[in-house]
Amino acid sequence: MAILVQEDTKVLVQGITGSFGGRHAKLSLDYGSQIVAGVTPGKGGQTFENQVPIFDTVGKAVSETGATASAIFVPPPFAADAILEAVDAGVDLVVCVTEGIPVKDMVRVRAAIDGSSSRLIGPNCPGIVTPGSGDGSSGGCRIGIAPGYIHKKGNIGVVSRSGTLTYEAVWQLTCRGVGQSTCVGIGGDPVNGTSHLDVIKLFTEDPETEGIIMIGEIGGSAEEEAAAWIKEHCKKPVVGFIAGTTAPPGRRMGHAGAIVSGGKGTAEAKIEAFRDAGILVADTPSVMAETLLKAM
Repeated sequence: MAILVQEDTKVLVQGITGSFGGRHAKLSLDYGSQIVAGVTPGKGGQTFENQVPIFDTVGKAVSETGATASAIFVPPPFAADAILEAVDAGVDLVVCVTEGIPVKDMVRVRAAIDGSSSRLIGPNCPGIVTPGSGDGSSGGCRIGIAPGYIHKKGNIGVVSRSGTLTYEAVWQLTCRGVGQSTCVGIGGDPVNGTSHLDVIKLFTEDPETEGIIMIGEIGGSAEEEAAAWIKEHCKKPVVGFIAGTTAPPGRRMGHAGAIVSGGKGTAEAKIEAFRDAGILVADTPSVMAETLLKAM
């Protein structure tokens, strides 16, 4: 079992005819994902890779194919409207890879998401992978830009604000012969859809997820909120890592959400919250998998 996406999840790609969206749609097809539709206004009736039908609207794509998840590869000025179109069409899971969406646009999106049945991962994220065989021969689902070949089917859940550190944790596990149930890159923007806590709750409820790696960074309070919930409700081994321990105070580092203000959101505060919750803390990124395996 896994969370959010399975091998039979039907996925549509908004922006499939763009170079970036097309490249990653092809990689997802090769991985074995069920890419059932593409959406590009004005290009309805065409096909992608001679097998995926393209539609002018998300609503039409959903009604014709039964897609329940969407990957968004749309430029920043139009990405918020693309998310809202997917929400209006009743898509269960929307994964937005796009970086640089204006905060005011995401505030509008978040209000719409909160009043709907849709879940948003991102924006500015690598997406989600439920590992399969990796060669398209057996189940798995890749939505986004994460390299499929580093994943291995198994029982460790990974959730991270950082795309690169998501890949690092996954590759460390795979190199040790340990697979993953699902890997979720939630993105580092200040206004996003799915939080660490949302994913931790799903991993806790998933009977086949036996351990969790949670990767955070400076800025905001999402990691502390997740740690407080873990302390009370999660009995599975959890290892945490916080990026940004050497960041100068008040400096925005990398992600738009990685800014510390008013003494809150520091690496030290997050690490203290982790330890108070019984979460083992990896001192460096290179020992995330090793720390979890020792805990298990």
